[in-house]
Amino acid sequence: MEKELVVVTAMGLDRTGIVASISSILAENRVNIEDISQTILGKYFAMIMLVDITNSKVSLEKLQQHLVKRGEEMGLEVKVQHENVFKAMHRV
Repeated sequence: MEKELVVVTAMGLDRTGIVASISSILAENRVNIEDISQTILGKYFAMIMLVDITNSKVSLEKLQQHLVKRGEEMGLEVKVQHENVFKAMHRV
């Protein structure tokens, strides 16, 4: 079975608990983190996650709603994009 991959990005002012908060939503919905990169740029936090939604108990749209809402609660901008978006951008 091929994995269904999604890119999750989060950006905003740095604060304690960002990774834990986003990760907890993923874990609650059976979404596996395949890869993660994060950095602090001055006072700003930036994170990119590659996640596998193959076994997710919610749809991509619902997961996106949960993550965006959590981001808003934490003052972050969260984006959720299916891997196919990136594949299509590089197809000529």
